[in-house]
Amino acid sequence: MDSISYKTKSVSKATVKKEWYIIDAEGQTLGRFASKVANILRGKHKTNFTPHVDCGDNVIIINADKIRFSGNKLNDKDYVFYSGFPGGQRFESAKNMMQKKPTYAVEHAIEGMLPNNKLGSEIFRNLYVYAGSEHPHAAQQPKTLTF
Repeated sequence: MDSISYKTKSVSKATVKKEWYIIDAEGQTLGRFASKVANILRGKHKTNFTPHVDCGDNVIIINADKIRFSGNKLNDKDYVFYSGFPGGQRFESAKNMMQKKPTYAVEHAIEGMLPNNKLGSEIFRNLYVYAGSEHPHAAQQPKTLTF
């Protein structure tokens, strides 16, 4: 009996095809923007997505300092840091954090949407965030993505 055979194709580290994308964060809302970028980094937009392999693409984010917070989060949101010692917990508001480290909010939001394991750490290394519009990755010839 002849029947159609549907076989699941899994990619491996050797067979994955990675692209370079550049995304402008100016005027984008932080959470919505971060979830879309996390999907691209993870590779969920590809038809041959394999959960246990880094099959995502490399992403360059420019103008991270011009990202938008919804509501009153710029003043109300706190980032928590802990030194590991008693009384070592520190809080920094999003407004102060954007002045000190303008790329931190974008990196932190995207990192929180990736898997919390070795694969997530490996995927996070494919993200490049810059505060201005200049980046040193022109040799990779990134394609422009818009949301």
